[in-house]
Amino acid sequence: MTTLGTPLSPSATRVMLLGSGELGKEVLIALQRLGVETIAVDRYENAPGQQVAHHARTIVMSDPAQLQALIEAEKPQLVVPEIEAIATPMLQQLEDAGTVRVIPTARAARLTMDREGIRRLAAETLGVPTSPYKFCDSLAELQAAIDGGIGYPCIVKPVMSSSGKGQSKIDGPADVQKAWDYAMAGGRVSHGRVIVEGFIDFDYEITLLTVRAKDAGGAVHTRFCEPIGHVQVSGDYVESWQPHPMAPAALQKAQQIAEAVTADLGGQGLFGVELFVKGDQVWFSEVSPRPHDTGMVTMATQWQNEFELHARAILGLPVDTTLKSPGASAVIYGGVDARGIAFDGVAEALQVPGVDLRLFGKPESFVKRRMGVALAHAADVETARTNAKEAASRVKPRQA
Repeated sequence: MTTLGTPLSPSATRVMLLGSGELGKEVLIALQRLGVETIAVDRYENAPGQQVAHHARTIVMSDPAQLQALIEAEKPQLVVPEIEAIATPMLQQLEDAGTVRVIPTARAARLTMDREGIRRLAAETLGVPTSPYKFCDSLAELQAAIDGGIGYPCIVKPVMSSSGKGQSKIDGPADVQKAWDYAMAGGRVSHGRVIVEGFIDFDYEITLLTVRAKDAGGAVHTRFCEPIGHVQVSGDYVESWQPHPMAPAALQKAQQIAEAVTADLGGQGLFGVELFVKGDQVWFSEVSPRPHDTGMVTMATQWQNEFELHARAILGLPVDTTLKSPGASAVIYGGVDARGIAFDGVAEALQVPGVDLRLFGKPESFVKRRMGVALAHAADVETARTNAKEAASRVKPRQA
C-alpha cells in the first residue's frame, strides 16, 4: 500500500523535479493535488514550475557537484528528470548508493538524454525498426555519412536537444553546412556530435503515451493512451490532436514497439514514444521518459491527463488512460523578444466553443518560444483542431 505524507511536515513525501518548464509545472500541480511536497529545480529563476512548487531552487543541473549537493541537502524520496541537460552519471551514482530513486530509472534518464543511447538501444539491442542512421563528429563525417548511404533527403539533429532545437532537413549538398551549423547552435551540450537519419516517407507520425504503473496487486503493467497526431515545424510541435485514427495492425505494432522500449528502460512513469507510420508499417523515432509536449492535448481529452498519469504512476498509484473526448492543442508563440510580456485577446480566445488556455508564465519571451497553448474538446478531431487554432490565433502576446 502506498502511503503519502503531509507537505511541510516530517511525514512529507518529497519529490524533486529537475526542469520546471510548462510540462514540469503541470506535473508539480498534479503531485500537489495528491499532497506531495514539491521541489522545483531549474537553470533560471522563476521558471513556470517554480511558481507553483513548495520550494524553488536554481542551479546548473548539468554540473555534477551542484546536483549532488542539492539532492543531498533536500533529501527527496524521488527525483524526476524533466529535461535532458542533467548530470545523469551523478544520478546513477546516487541511485546505486540508495540515496534516491530516479524516475523512471537513472539508466533510462541517461540513455534518453542522448539520442545516441536510445537509438542504439532500440535498433541494435532490441531490433526495433528505425530509420537508417549514422552518428557524426564533424562536418566531414556528416557529408561522408550522407554520401555513403544515408542519401538525400535526410534529417540532422544534435545528439542532445529538446523541442526540435537544432533539427533540420537536408534536401541536397547545398544544405549540409547550414544544417551542421544549426545543429551545433541548437544542442543542449556543445560537444559537436549529431545523428543523421535517412528520411522515411511516412503517412503520419504519432506520439503514443505509454504508462508503466502498478496494478492492485503491486505488479507493474503497461497501459497506452489513444494515439496523438501532431504537426511539427522545424522539429518543434505546433499542434496536436487525439485520437489519431490508425489501422488496427499499425496500432498493434506501435504498442508492441512502445512496450518493448519502455520495458527495457524499466521503472514507473509515463513515456512519450514517437513513431512514424506508413500503412501498417511502424518505425521507432524517439522516446522521452516523461510527459511529452504533444501530450498537452490530454488536458482536454482524457479523464487523467498525461501529467496526472505520470504523478500517479511514479507514486505507485492506479492509473486510468481512458479517453474522455476528442480534442486538440495549438501552440501560442511569444512573437516578441521581451521580458514580462502581456497577453491580449484572452477573453476573445475563450469565447471559442470548448476551448481552454494554459499561459505558462515564462518570465522571458522569444519570437519562437512556446508561451502558452490553446486546448479544445469537441465531438470530432477536425472541429477541435479548427477551434484550438482559432483560439490560439486570438491570443496576442506583446511587450508590456
